[in-house]
Amino acid sequence: MNNKQTSVFNNALIWFGAGVSIAEIITGTYFAPLGFAKGTLAILLGHLIGCALLFFAGYIGGIARKSAMETTKFSFGSWGSKFFALLNVLQLVGWTGIMIYDGSLAVNEIFSFGKWIWAIVIGALIILWIVIGITNLGKLNVVTMSLLFILTLVLCKIIFFGKSGVNSALEEAMSFGAAVELAVAMPLSWLPLISDYTKEAEKPFRATLVSSLIYGIVSCWMYIIGMGAAILTGEGDIAQIAVKSGLGIIGLVIIVLSTVTTTFLDAFSAGISAKTVFEKLDGKITAVVVAVLGTIGAILFNMDNITDFLYYIGSVFAPMIAILIADFFVVKKDSSAKKIDTAKIIIWILGFVAYRLLMRVDFVLGCTVLDMAITFALTLLYGKVIRRK
Repeated sequence: MNNKQTSVFNNALIWFGAGVSIAEIITGTYFAPLGFAKGTLAILLGHLIGCALLFFAGYIGGIARKSAMETTKFSFGSWGSKFFALLNVLQLVGWTGIMIYDGSLAVNEIFSFGKWIWAIVIGALIILWIVIGITNLGKLNVVTMSLLFILTLVLCKIIFFGKSGVNSALEEAMSFGAAVELAVAMPLSWLPLISDYTKEAEKPFRATLVSSLIYGIVSCWMYIIGMGAAILTGEGDIAQIAVKSGLGIIGLVIIVLSTVTTTFLDAFSAGISAKTVFEKLDGKITAVVVAVLGTIGAILFNMDNITDFLYYIGSVFAPMIAILIADFFVVKKDSSAKKIDTAKIIIWILGFVAYRLLMRVDFVLGCTVLDMAITFALTLLYGKVIRRK
């Protein structure tokens, strides 16, 4: 990794690419049974919550000039930071595999050369992006994002203004609270990554704000495309949506480019997080290894349903960021010098358990809000006890 600083525009491009994602479109299809109006409201509410948390996480890294996992030292100490970095590497390997799997499966439905061949093609393109590097993509990123923007406009026109009629044969709807939580979960999955990019920003506040806003808007757009396509075509399979919508080569380009630009961030950040655990590792080489592992996983394993994976990410990182926000902005207690802050680890465990239990509660804003409120309050309470002592 290098020390070049990134502009606000560069950060905007990065998070536009993160938002234009086949995984987001696929997740959007799950909202179809709610109906367009109710589903859209759940998507917007969930992203408002998730992207607010994304902003705070990125701003902490931008101020401190530290990567996402390095910032966790403030609350959990050096060993605690390694623990979360390891969990983050695991989820990023998982995301890399899921993204390549979804992309290769979808493209193969349009041009049937073999899923494993498309997985290798997408994996190779991701490795190319990694080798070029985040601050050297320059004009390539501008061209890629411009093309994606135009293609997604075409996708919207075909889906929403085409000849497809509304299909009423939809499965039973999830609850509104569960839908909101599923919308929160996607930006929450980026929370352990955003500081990896804002730490290099010339203007941390503006870069973080623009990154969060751009990602939130584009991600909502992708969710709504998926939901609208599922309602209008009666399909939950993005490949079949592309085929029924007559996308052809346009669908191929959208799926491949969006998969590469999004999954590149996963693999790249896995390399950065791995360096937090093992300092001697080369981040770029590790990122390439993660891309290779993801490609192999995409070829060998079935990864059709990612809802449980998203909820796992929420249960790990929602209480983590609640503790970090409370410590950094309110308690102002820095545990970086410690090997491990045992009390904070205990509070995180309580938050993790609370999240899993709250998943059974049908709260209109989802379980992340409740879980973070509990974890945040426990952190403040602990901070007051320490000050009195």
